[in-house]
Amino acid sequence: MDVIMARLPRIEFADIPQHVVQRGNDRQPCFLEDADYRRYLRGLQEAALDHGCHIHAYVLMTNHVHLLLTPTTVGAVSRMMQQLGRGYVGYFNTAHHRSGTLWEGRFKSNLVDSERYLLTCYRYIEMNPVRAGMVEEPGAYRWSSYGHNASGGPDAIVTPHPIYLRSAKSSTCTEFPS
Repeated sequence: MDVIMARLPRIEFADIPQHVVQRGNDRQPCFLEDADYRRYLRGLQEAALDHGCHIHAYVLMTNHVHLLLTPTTVGAVSRMMQQLGRGYVGYFNTAHHRSGTLWEGRFKSNLVDSERYLLTCYRYIEMNPVRAGMVEEPGAYRWSSYGHNASGGPDAIVTPHPIYLRSAKSSTCTEFPS
């Protein structure tokens, strides 16, 4: 007899940052052209505003997404990701004449419980395209928050975390060495 286990509830607290990762199903691409990236980012901005999540860092890779964010209420991350997923998957399936799931199950998330871990997440997320060999320096990758966080470029999605701002003011370099 098979035993079916209910999913465990996510551990989520208001005002505690989270590192969120969502992968394409079977590690297949979830972005095929520039319009896909732009659509996802518009959806991310809308869903974050609708559900009270502050996005601190992000990178959209070909087959997965990393987000560093802080929810203002319990459950906000799940609601944001649900809204974002529904809108984006519908768009993607229509745009690319496909059907079915796009994401590999539920998104993964980890609470960010220290200043050091927060700053490490910023670096990890924004250096992802460099580690993947897609670009030589993070500023050369268009689909991340690096341009805003490292050099103050415009990005309406990003709300820098207070710890990040404090570290930048205290002479900690905002450029991320390799």
